[in-house]
Amino acid sequence: MKPNTRLEPGLVDNQHEFNDPFFGRFTLRPAPTPLELAPGLAKTYSFPTFYADVGCAIAILLCDYRRAQALMPHPSLRPVRMPRGRAVVLLSCYQYRKVLGLAPYNEIAMTIPVMAGRQGPPLLPLLMDLEGKGYFVFSMPVTSLENQIRGTRIWGLPKLVEEIEITTDDGRCTTVARDADGEAYLELTVPTTGKPKHFDETGILYTLREGRLLRSRTCFAGDFQVRTDLPARPCSSSAAPRAPTRCARSRSRTSPSSSATARA
Repeated sequence: MKPNTRLEPGLVDNQHEFNDPFFGRFTLRPAPTPLELAPGLAKTYSFPTFYADVGCAIAILLCDYRRAQALMPHPSLRPVRMPRGRAVVLLSCYQYRKVLGLAPYNEIAMTIPVMAGRQGPPLLPLLMDLEGKGYFVFSMPVTSLENQIRGTRIWGLPKLVEEIEITTDDGRCTTVARDADGEAYLELTVPTTGKPKHFDETGILYTLREGRLLRSRTCFAGDFQVRTDLPARPCSSSAAPRAPTRCARSRSRTSPSSSATARA
């Protein structure tokens, strides 16, 4: 999907597309003040943000613990420790086909599982619901300028507008991200076959906005194909207060290259 840098007045009239019982768990409330997107253009959004018909492909990989720690923006955040001096990094590729009040867009969430306020035991935070468990977002390319402005100003998410192509063909889902010069800096391919599993989860995202550590809730439900038997392969790459909630109902079935979770 090419970058969409147009800022249109008004919101997309699509609330009728969010009738799944999942969305009935949440109460929509308008923001207390409009968000200025550009001089003379402001919009009043409702929260939580709803996403439906979401395509999602996720790879869960290992990385060097010290390099993961160096990315932490706040002293209270620490990556979840894995054996042999490693941490975990997630590359989550999303096709948001229906977004409440917004046009569709693609996104890549690059996150590290963390513990806030304490180190926590090795590995267990990935398997158990422990206090302080969450995900730090260290990069989030997106194809929509409007969403980039929203994400940066509301949640403090490190979003940047870039081209993100997500295609599914011959049993594989491939995501390619390109920089402003059109050069591909990340390519991720995952299989679309695996063990069927339904997820219905709530997670916490940690971000830094204007020097303050934010804790945001994200909820999702969907069906996935999970693969955990794939060998690691090199990938192409060069590169506290609460914020509003994000909620998604994921219907597409894709699978990560080593394990599975979801956030939308």
